[in-house]
Amino acid sequence: MQEKPKVVIRRGSRPTVAEKTFAFGRADVRAEGPLREYRERAWELFERLPMPSLEDEAWRRTDLRPMPADTFRLPSAEAYLDLAPVPEALLRPLVAERHAAQIVLLPGGVRVEADEALSKQGVIFTDLQTAEARYPELVQRIAGQVVRPEEGKFAAMAAALAQSGVLLYVPKGVRLEQPLHSVLWGPGNGLAYFSHILVLVDEGAEVTYVHEAASPTENADSLHVGLVEILLEQNAHLRFVELQSWGQHVWNFSHERVRVGRDASVDWIFGAVGSRLTKNFSELDLVGEGATGRMSGFYFTNDHQHLDHDTQQNHLAPHTTSDLLFKGALKGKSRSVWQGMIYVAPGAQKTDGYQANRNLVLSDEARADSIPGLEICADDVRCTHGATVGKLEEEPLFYLRSRGIPRPEAEKLLVEGFFDPIMQRIPFEGVRERFQKAIEEKLASEN
Repeated sequence: MQEKPKVVIRRGSRPTVAEKTFAFGRADVRAEGPLREYRERAWELFERLPMPSLEDEAWRRTDLRPMPADTFRLPSAEAYLDLAPVPEALLRPLVAERHAAQIVLLPGGVRVEADEALSKQGVIFTDLQTAEARYPELVQRIAGQVVRPEEGKFAAMAAALAQSGVLLYVPKGVRLEQPLHSVLWGPGNGLAYFSHILVLVDEGAEVTYVHEAASPTENADSLHVGLVEILLEQNAHLRFVELQSWGQHVWNFSHERVRVGRDASVDWIFGAVGSRLTKNFSELDLVGEGATGRMSGFYFTNDHQHLDHDTQQNHLAPHTTSDLLFKGALKGKSRSVWQGMIYVAPGAQKTDGYQANRNLVLSDEARADSIPGLEICADDVRCTHGATVGKLEEEPLFYLRSRGIPRPEAEKLLVEGFFDPIMQRIPFEGVRERFQKAIEEKLASEN
């Protein structure tokens, strides 16, 4: 019997880095204004830092290889004139009956509307380019001080290329009753949007700020990369509502952090229903004694959406409190990832930290990954965390159907009940209605 030749099959390791590179160049970096050096340094970091890969712990569940990085381009000046207009529904107040001011960030343009009473109180609420021209010292006081460009390739990318953004400054002791509102509207095929939100709420001041990012779903992939930097001085109070409803062709990346001073507080409400893929880093830095932060997150995915939220609650001073609750539902072949960490620094005694993530999987092919974490370096603290992933239970469904309620309506009632703890944490009726409408639309979709 003739011996068969030996065949050796070598299997290379799975490539973990996106093969294509972005088409942007140094010429796309604004070489003027008070942030010139900041942007140039960020560009150098962007070029030097590697693309996130599956080998990176923070990215091991989010694959960027399908992203057509080399196809994205910046919108030209006044490109919005030839693209889909902003829907009127996005411009309506979600908090109170009307806005004190509204900024609409458009492809290649901006629209600002503000009540004169704001400027009389010393409040600054304007777009980023105007802010650089009129308030350079204030812009420099915030930009790069809360989120550093070296934190990652996308943080550096947004810092270097952001030409669209918002500056909000509330002076000492000013308490605004009516909310401020901004909308980032990003229609178009193959476009890249870079945004930078800068907020400083000075000592004893108080404000409610709503920021929305949205677009229609287009035929070709688009990109958004953003930074949110927020500083709260002593005894300042901020209610920050952030809603993301990008079209399902958008690759969405953001680094966001709120730094909370002594006896200051932030109530951060976050909702996400859009994008093809999202990787979001959201962090609370409780740097002053008595600082308080609450984060309430809502997300609902369908089809092939992939949402990855990475949250961090950093207790860096004694007697600080954080409270995080994220709840999500998934349909179709979508996937969610939530990675959370409570960090208590040495000496941050009397810390009270809580985090929870609850997921409701509504189809056999959807998947939710939930990874809570604690890192505690002090001995007099109270920190708890928890995570759940489950499906709709048949028993309550059977009960509702036995009372004559059709199965689709019964499922809708149970999903609404699942999200109710989040809704109860939201003091704004308009935001609750937006979330409830999103639930209805997702449940009505085929995938």
